[in-house]
Amino acid sequence: MGQIASRVVRKINRFNVENRAHRFLERDKPTPAPKYEANLRDMERTLELDPTFLEKLNKKDLELDQRLKNVYVTSKDSYDINKAKAEKEIQILPSDRSTPEDFEYGYKEPKKVTVGRCTLRQALEFITNHQSDPEKWTAQKIADEYKMKPKLVEHILHHFKTYNVFIPDQNSKEAVLTQAKRKLLTDTPKSQSDQSSST
Repeated sequence: MGQIASRVVRKINRFNVENRAHRFLERDKPTPAPKYEANLRDMERTLELDPTFLEKLNKKDLELDQRLKNVYVTSKDSYDINKAKAEKEIQILPSDRSTPEDFEYGYKEPKKVTVGRCTLRQALEFITNHQSDPEKWTAQKIADEYKMKPKLVEHILHHFKTYNVFIPDQNSKEAVLTQAKRKLLTDTPKSQSDQSSST
């Protein structure tokens, strides 16, 4: 329904466009935009001071026009475009073309750490220390060593852990598989015997 309405509105807007455009262009002057009251008051004041103000506005000022004709702009600065382009190309090209070094944690660690903060390396270090020996590396001891708030360290230790790799024992894996095989073998004869008895 919306497409039909937009088509109708478009056709109405485009109806007799050429004639309307010619009529608009044949007018002597377009109607000026309405002025603000403050602007009208200013114009009234200037007309009171100078009654010939409107005539001056509409009349060409020959003296001013002559002064404008005498104004010339000259440039004495020599600017070589080719030299500027060459300098720009030299600036764009990197002087060191070796690949930048990769940082261990993906970003360059700061040399100076503000009090109450820690780097990613330090955080991983005290998290792993706490996981390996929680009695020795308590939250209070870590907070004292790294000059952090104890509550913040407790939150870090509670919410963040390092990855642990668990390698399963091959013997236990084989034992689980043999138990599963035995169970399957013991279940299949029962199901076959059930089918034979039902027939």
